[in-house]
Amino acid sequence: MRRFEETCGNLYLQQKFGGFCHLYIGQEAIAAGFASAMHKGDKIITAYRDHAHPLALGMHPKYVMAELYGKSTGCSKGKGGSMHMFSKELNMMGGHGIVGAQIPMGAGIAFAEKYNGTKNVCLTFMGDGAVRQGALHETFNMTMLWKLPVVFIVENNNYAMGTSVARTTNVTDLSKLGLSYDMPGESVDGMSVEAVHNAIKKAADHAREGNGPYLLDIRTYRYKGHSMSDPQKYRSKDEVKEYKDKDPLSQVLNTILEQGWLKDADVQKIEADIKDMVEESVKFAEDSPMPDESELYTDIYSHDDYPYIMD
Repeated sequence: MRRFEETCGNLYLQQKFGGFCHLYIGQEAIAAGFASAMHKGDKIITAYRDHAHPLALGMHPKYVMAELYGKSTGCSKGKGGSMHMFSKELNMMGGHGIVGAQIPMGAGIAFAEKYNGTKNVCLTFMGDGAVRQGALHETFNMTMLWKLPVVFIVENNNYAMGTSVARTTNVTDLSKLGLSYDMPGESVDGMSVEAVHNAIKKAADHAREGNGPYLLDIRTYRYKGHSMSDPQKYRSKDEVKEYKDKDPLSQVLNTILEQGWLKDADVQKIEADIKDMVEESVKFAEDSPMPDESELYTDIYSHDDYPYIMD
């Protein structure tokens, strides 16, 4: 995830692809932690900072890169770009560009799982800025009333674009937002993949057992700007350094080496393989064709669902 997005940032600056580009660098412990805690059949839905989520679920990065390039081989056929990564096969119900739109949609997915009698849950991700949307409270009320199997996950990186959490509310512990609905919640160290895994597993088990939703305020940090056009004048270099000192990648690597699970040579081999995979992804994206113009008229409506739609 880290190496892929570092390359994405460089390619964006070279104008290899356009549109918005929101990097996840610094927040990778959340993606790795949720992927290891999920059960087969669980669904996820997220916002527009969504490159890492399909990678964590096992998508080859070449399909994510091709989507960034707007190519027909991308995971959304080149129609979504950076903010709209989808995969029906991996149960990724998309990244979504409208702030907070995915919150009620996640509840709808959870409603379908309960209606169909499955034991699946929907992990619904949002940023700390999205919790200011009124739809969150409507969704919280409904999901608690109907005890829907959804885990609400706030990827709290401290800033909604350039506005800090403390400047938007006097309730800076976002895990408390569900209390008026009797929704359980807790804050989590988002720089620790183990802490994220354990918290999401606990919350998902709670929802899976029919107890209704759970809210997690996962405290993380993005090392890059809100998007590639962000000058980041709202935070100091010292603040960024403080979080880089507890980089989730460094923490995981230290644990692996200290426990003797891998040796330095093994790590170097992994890093070389990742470098090759990212380079392969760039070549795949650049060599892939653009979508045909006829694709403008596909994937809009299903005629089975809308028989009155004319050709």
